[in-house]
Amino acid sequence: MSPAPAAPRVLLVDDDRELTGMLVEYLGREGFAVEVEHDGARALDRSPSVDADLVVLDVMLPGRNGLDVLRALRGRERAPPVLMLTARGDDVDRIVGLELGADDYLAKPFNPRELVARMRAVLRRASDRGGVDEPVSLGPLKLDPARHRASVRGEPVELTGAEFRVLETLLRAAGRVVSREQLTEQALGRKLELYDRSIDTHVSNLRRKLALQPPAEPEIRGIRGAGYLLTLPGGGA
Repeated sequence: MSPAPAAPRVLLVDDDRELTGMLVEYLGREGFAVEVEHDGARALDRSPSVDADLVVLDVMLPGRNGLDVLRALRGRERAPPVLMLTARGDDVDRIVGLELGADDYLAKPFNPRELVARMRAVLRRASDRGGVDEPVSLGPLKLDPARHRASVRGEPVELTGAEFRVLETLLRAAGRVVSREQLTEQALGRKLELYDRSIDTHVSNLRRKLALQPPAEPEIRGIRGAGYLLTLPGGGA
């Protein structure tokens, strides 16, 4: 009889002690091993020893705010995926968080069931590649999923986990339009919600990082009302 899989390790960083107490109990019942920190600076000091599979990180924190913590985590060589918690309707925090490399976000107040669904989607995308690890390329752009490496003309490009999956999805469908709904489901592991602009932010980040500008490079084109298309100048794939 094979041993049961280890519970995913989660570092929950939020200064709302009533909320974290409730979430520790709820997430424990859902099969997560949760450790809590209420201060941003202490969370950074503690995160290497926790060896978390996922960080659930509130934006509003004492010590160092969540965006500072996210920026510092993304500067580390082996950073866990991060799900940000933002205030309801605070698009600035959400967009900045995604630009800094958050894998997903959830606005407060939230249903704990939705949090669990988002957490599982992020963890699944971080660990389950579905057996598709072969390198893929288009012109000077190359992706090596097995090693999580991206390069343009041999020069490495640092991408977050979400950005890498968005680019890989577009690259494997090069020359064909991929809808925002498909990108959200395939790259982020969840359904596209009304007013959800996460994919657009990730695509904007990719354009900036890869400098995909025609006519010399492949380009990510937005097709109004349809989605996004990765193609060579002139429409080649």
